[in-house]
Amino acid sequence: MSKHDKNNHENEAKKKDLPEPEDNLVETQHSVVIGGEEIRYTVTTGTIVLKEEGDREKESEGYKPKAEMFFIAYTKDGVEDKTARPVTFSFNGGPGSSSVWLHLGLLGPRRVYNLEDGSMPPPPFRLVDNEYSLLDKTDLVFIDPISTGFSRVVPGEKAKEFHEFQKDIESVGDFIRLYTTRYQRWTSPKFLIGESYGTTRAAGLSGYLQERHGMYLNGIMLVSAILHFQTARFNIGNDLPFILFLPSYTATAWYHKRLPQALQADLRKTLDEVERFAATEYALALFKGDRLSPQERKRVARKLARYTGLSVDYIERTHLRIYAQRFFKELLREEGRTVGRLDSRFTGIDRDSAGETIEYDPLITQIMGTYTATLNDYVRSELGYESDLPYEILTGNVWPWSYKKFENEYVNVAETLRKAMTINPYLKVFVANGYYDLGTPYFATEYTFDHMQLDPSLRDNVTMAYYEAGHMMYMHLPSLVKMKADLAAFLEGALPPAG
Repeated sequence: MSKHDKNNHENEAKKKDLPEPEDNLVETQHSVVIGGEEIRYTVTTGTIVLKEEGDREKESEGYKPKAEMFFIAYTKDGVEDKTARPVTFSFNGGPGSSSVWLHLGLLGPRRVYNLEDGSMPPPPFRLVDNEYSLLDKTDLVFIDPISTGFSRVVPGEKAKEFHEFQKDIESVGDFIRLYTTRYQRWTSPKFLIGESYGTTRAAGLSGYLQERHGMYLNGIMLVSAILHFQTARFNIGNDLPFILFLPSYTATAWYHKRLPQALQADLRKTLDEVERFAATEYALALFKGDRLSPQERKRVARKLARYTGLSVDYIERTHLRIYAQRFFKELLREEGRTVGRLDSRFTGIDRDSAGETIEYDPLITQIMGTYTATLNDYVRSELGYESDLPYEILTGNVWPWSYKKFENEYVNVAETLRKAMTINPYLKVFVANGYYDLGTPYFATEYTFDHMQLDPSLRDNVTMAYYEAGHMMYMHLPSLVKMKADLAAFLEGALPPAG
């Protein structure tokens, strides 16, 4: 027996000696007032064991436990006909993020208390009832992918196996199938909502659920979407991001009052002007490359300076290509401040102002403490779930994340979504965009959808909404209010006609 075979044999023997993992679930009852109506609901908190079918020819293999996936589900009490009650599956992105942000920031019946602009209050932090929860419109299931939250592989399995594009979609999709089966929701209207990389996952799931499990969705909600990674990768030779990030640079400069007075009057009017420039004169200039004349180069540099708040000299030295990481540092350099990647309304302070990249994202410092403290208290004190594991809010343990399916090409799930919408023409898509999001800029998202080659009969299935906030636009209270109305309208419009 080779050393490799011996190790495999020993590992299999160890697995057989381990106790069979079991589901660990807790139910609690609560109520919340939404839109003046009291909603009574049940929360199911805990882990479900995911199993994979083994070799059918080997009787001993059967279904192998692979992982324990943690979730928190909210279901409205007193619903007699589940076929009329939608269920929405929610997750965040990262990769490496738990579902806490959409859960305690936007959708759930309890939310983190922030100041009105989204910045954190002084600690200690607390939850408040979320009068803008979507629970009045749909049941909610928050899913933590493997290695995030309390989700873990079972002893004897390798977590690395799940830190991969396709396996991640399969494991989350298989959980959705299992939950749908156990809780008798196959004939309920079904929705997905994902944020950031969670939108990549959601688009991937639109195909996987349809093709692998025959599960057709009513709608998908994409919060700060990235479906085609070419739009956001500042690689040498890829000029697309320089064009697509420009309107968000303008919005950021507008917010910090770095634009000429004529451009400061009306943000939307200014963005319309910048979008036209980006899609025409600027795109052509980058296409010409070194064939651009000195006069043309100077003219484009002056316009870029006007639209970004940066100097003409600086822009000329970048060869008209403004990298996002540099913009974060450069815009407010003279004031000794940086702007955030995920929400450029927020500013940070680096050790010095001489560097090229920022030390940290100011948005992350506003949210990590508030969401971490409140989630850890909430699951124990209000939901009654006990675990000594650390709840992995946002972990780097999933890296390196594998995209082997897209080896030597950019990740692109827009095509998966196009195909899913073509096969299921009732599938509706809602996209939430933040003007101050420099992680997944709104103009890049528009570009992606404009290049999906959707049949004209399906284009009205896509709804775009815009908010004067960043990546997590719901942290901004006015945007949260608007977003609740937008999501509620989308859900109702994606449901089949009554009767």
